Amino acid sequence: MDFTEAQLQRYARHIILPEIGGIGQAKLRQARVLVVGAGGLGAPLLQYLAAAGIGTLGVVDHDTVSLSNLQRQVIHRTADLGVRKVDSARRALLEINPECEVITIAERMTAANAMAIVSDYDIVADGSDNFATRYLLTDACFLARRTLVAAAILRFEAQLSTWKAHLGAPHPCYRCLFPEPPPPDSVPSCAAAGVLGAMAGMIGAWQATEVVKEILGVGESLSGTLLLYDALGAQVERLEIQKRDDCPLCGAHPQITSLDAPLARASYDEVYCG
Repeated sequence: MDFTEAQLQRYARHIILPEIGGIGQAKLRQARVLVVGAGGLGAPLLQYLAAAGIGTLGVVDHDTVSLSNLQRQVIHRTADLGVRKVDSARRALLEINPECEVITIAERMTAANAMAIVSDYDIVADGSDNFATRYLLTDACFLARRTLVAAAILRFEAQLSTWKAHLGAPHPCYRCLFPEPPPPDSVPSCAAAGVLGAMAGMIGAWQATEVVKEILGVGESLSGTLLLYDALGAQVERLEIQKRDDCPLCGAHPQITSLDAPLARASYDEVYCG
């Protein structure tokens, strides 16, 4: 793809990288990335994807901006209080890069709409804050054959991985690690337990890096690896994840072949995206 002089200047620090170059930058411009959640993780994730030159960004979030969001959700401003998060995000992203197409989806992700939404994008990034959405996206991305880059944060801890079990062995899926959600209320929410705001920026930017790597096919994928970050100890741990033959989603005899499967629906009947 040809670049204008302005585009060459905007993406010069990418194009000069041997791993990206003009061909790689063109791939980023052609890419369609769906980001679920325009909150703590979604804010820096979306900012860096727009700045990187991703051609089309889909943003899913049904919520509006509240004062408690502003401690970590840096894409929103005090002036955006009460505004739909997807609209606030779109305004911010176009200010960063007006060439980026931003598609806003002000809906909850549910078993009824997930497949249609996910299938319209090349890669999905999960910035949600609840287990129901994580399992829904795990199942939908596997069934739609889409790569999922997922992160989660709580207090001073975070985790990050890439899931692409649809490519077959040796790639595991999220259910290989956690076959079913934890019992209700066993894991507190950020609202109940708190979260370090700056850590959301760090992990969201890291998540954006993994999305870009997957689009370009460069570096080492996090597929099969779960990164655990401890901010208080300034430590990163890597856990290897094995593909399970008895996995209910990607195993030899799957029980989840649609989002309407009983085991699937039990994971996210009360799904919401926050």
